[in-house]
Amino acid sequence: MQVNEYFKDKVVIVTGASSGIGLASARLFGSLGAYVVMAARSYDKLCSLAPSVGASDHVLPVRCDVSSEEDCKALVEAAVQWFGGIDILVNNAGLSMRAMFKDLDLQVIHRLMDVNFWGTVNCTKYALPYLLESKGQVVGVVSIAAYSALPARTGYSASKYAIRGFLDTIRIEHLKDGLGVLVFAPGYTSSNVRNAALTADGSAQGETPLDEDKLMSAEKCAQYLAKGLAERKSEVILTPLGKATVWAHRLFPRLTDKLTYKYIARETDSPFK
Repeated sequence: MQVNEYFKDKVVIVTGASSGIGLASARLFGSLGAYVVMAARSYDKLCSLAPSVGASDHVLPVRCDVSSEEDCKALVEAAVQWFGGIDILVNNAGLSMRAMFKDLDLQVIHRLMDVNFWGTVNCTKYALPYLLESKGQVVGVVSIAAYSALPARTGYSASKYAIRGFLDTIRIEHLKDGLGVLVFAPGYTSSNVRNAALTADGSAQGETPLDEDKLMSAEKCAQYLAKGLAERKSEVILTPLGKATVWAHRLFPRLTDKLTYKYIARETDSPFK
C-alpha cells in the first residue's frame, strides 16, 4: 500500500511529540489523514503545536511523562476514549546523556532507563490489547547506539539496546497475531536531544557538540518512519554511516570499537579530552 493511503483514518500515538522526530512524525501522519494523539510532558506546548498537526477533531494533545506507568495508562485510555482504538504506537520519547561512566552520578542512568526503556515498556503494555485487536503496529525509535555502543553515552546505549531486545521479543511472542513491531534506528538526526542531554551531574548539556545543520532533518527521518510502517517492516536502519557501523560491529567488533573511539574523540569538548 502507498504511504499516502496507509495512514488515512488510523489512530496513531506519538510520544515525545513536542519536538524533533516526534513532532515531525505527528505532522506527517496528520497530513496523511491519521488521527494523532500527541504525548509529551508539556501540555501547553502540545496545545500550541496541535494546529500544525491537523484539525481539532483529528488531534488529541495529552500530557504524559512516559516514565510514569499511570501517565502511560491514562494516555492509552484517552486515545481509546476519543478515537475508539489504537492502530500505531510510536515510542519516540527519549533522553540522552554525555559523560564518562567513571564521572557519572548513577541517577543519570536511572533517569535514562526510566524514560527510554520503561517509557517504551509502559506505553506498549497498555496499548498492546488494542494493537492486537486492530492488528496494528508498535514502534521503538532507537538509535545506531542500540546496535553499536557509543562511548560517553553508557545510559543512552544501554537503554536503546534494552528497547531493541524488548521489542524483538514482543515480535516473536506475537508472530501469529498480526502485530507489527518495528525497531526504527535513525542515525544522527537534527533535533534538540543533544542540547537536552544530561551531563555527569544530571544537568542539561545545553549545547550540541555536532553541526546540526549537516545532519538528517527530523522531517526526512519522519518520512522514512512512515515508509517503514506502511511496508510493515520489522527493522529500519538509517544513513550510510549508520548501516556501515551496524555491519562493521557484527563482523569486526574490535575494529569498530577503535573507530568509534576515534570518531567520538573528535567531538567538540569530547569527554575523552
